[in-house]
Amino acid sequence: MSRYEEVQSRLRNAPKTWLITGVAGFIGSNLLETLLLLNQKVIGLDNFATGHQHNLDEVELEVNAAQWQNFSFIQGDIRNVEDCQKAISLHDKPIDYVLHQAALGSVPRSIADPILTNSANITGFVNMLTAAKDAKVKTFVYAASSSTYGDHPALPKVEDNIGKPLSPYAVTKYVNELYADVFQRTYGLNSTGLRYFNVFGKRQEPNGAYAAVIPKWTASMIENQDLFINGDGETSRDFCFVENAVQANILAATANESGKNHIYNVALGDRTTLNELFASLASALGNNGVDYTKKAIYRDFRAGDVRHSQADISKAKSLLGYQPEYRIQQGIDKAMPWYIKFLTK
Repeated sequence: MSRYEEVQSRLRNAPKTWLITGVAGFIGSNLLETLLLLNQKVIGLDNFATGHQHNLDEVELEVNAAQWQNFSFIQGDIRNVEDCQKAISLHDKPIDYVLHQAALGSVPRSIADPILTNSANITGFVNMLTAAKDAKVKTFVYAASSSTYGDHPALPKVEDNIGKPLSPYAVTKYVNELYADVFQRTYGLNSTGLRYFNVFGKRQEPNGAYAAVIPKWTASMIENQDLFINGDGETSRDFCFVENAVQANILAATANESGKNHIYNVALGDRTTLNELFASLASALGNNGVDYTKKAIYRDFRAGDVRHSQADISKAKSLLGYQPEYRIQQGIDKAMPWYIKFLTK
């Protein structure tokens, strides 16, 4: 039995209370679904800036009525400290674990509006840290980012070796790590940062100017639109299926003392070029009855992007028992029916 299977069994037998910020978003709603299926009690906080009610509605359809009753939702903003305090103290029973996913992602968005990114990702983060500290939460798990590696050239990326940030977004995610460390040293709040590497899967927003590459390309291909690749297509990323990220969050929250207060890479530990990704998406679409025959159109590299990214996940494997269950093609194959249903309904 894997460490993750052991933790799931233990949680079913002794349910905990969790707070998920950004619960109506992509990763947040996937966390919610998994925890409710494990019969956990969950409080969710979201202001619907990038999350959606339809994500919560979809989760409701995936769980039974009794499990859905274990979920309490607060519409609020992490930039408002009172909303953070309300979420953390909603029930008489203390919160065991916080999974802080609320943030404004996207390198281009941060370049276009650094003030907005800073307010959500730094002010909001400190508000949640403070509320968790005051409530004596057992462990505060937060979404960090592979963008923190910045211009450091070495591959694969190892947690202790980072470079200079290449975007305002990267700055905010690094500051999160600094604040979490200070709160542990100063107040004793256990925290764990998860540096996500290009997470993808169902409920990831395929529309809008700041959509991630997999849903954005999939949407273009389903709608038979032109598909644009930034650069020569040999830029590579470590794409991580969302269920791997969910596993990492749950393992981090429930880790023993030696596994807490660390930064972990959350990824597959592999690299896929954009050209390879294009071929994989076309193949998966074809297997679902959607043929895309257009050739990709190449254009300039995007400002703030790094050329290659690949994670060393040995630390998460060793200290958390993290074992990614899905490779990229498996994740794409599993997510594709959701994208087709979402984009053609």
